[in-house]
Amino acid sequence: MTFSVDVTVRGYELDTQGHLNQAVYLQYAEHARWELLRAAGLPQDKLLASGVGPVALDVTVKFLQELRGGDRVRVTCRFMYGEGKTFTVAQQILKEDGTVAAEVTGVAGMLDLTARRLIADPAGHLAALADDPELLKG
Repeated sequence: MTFSVDVTVRGYELDTQGHLNQAVYLQYAEHARWELLRAAGLPQDKLLASGVGPVALDVTVKFLQELRGGDRVRVTCRFMYGEGKTFTVAQQILKEDGTVAAEVTGVAGMLDLTARRLIADPAGHLAALADDPELLKG
């Protein structure tokens, strides 16, 4: 399932060329990831109380179209699990007309906050804690 949130580009997020600063694309992606977890019933405090927290291990941003102040965008987020301790996070930042402005792809895991190691089954752990585990299925 692909989850999404809407964001409006704010003037203070622009660089000297008048388009969205490259670091803000990562902030939008992070916002969408946390909103997905929250919508599934996993706000930050619940995750921390379970002794784990999400960790980004690798993130790649592909910039495809510029964004300017006032542009409204939809930021998508999908978790794709395989075998092992990590999973893929696939995201797009879409303009109102559906044009892909950026693609954000990452590798993530769930960190045991005491042992400081990745847990073995992130999908299972998240699903067991979630109020709506269907949202977490990629």
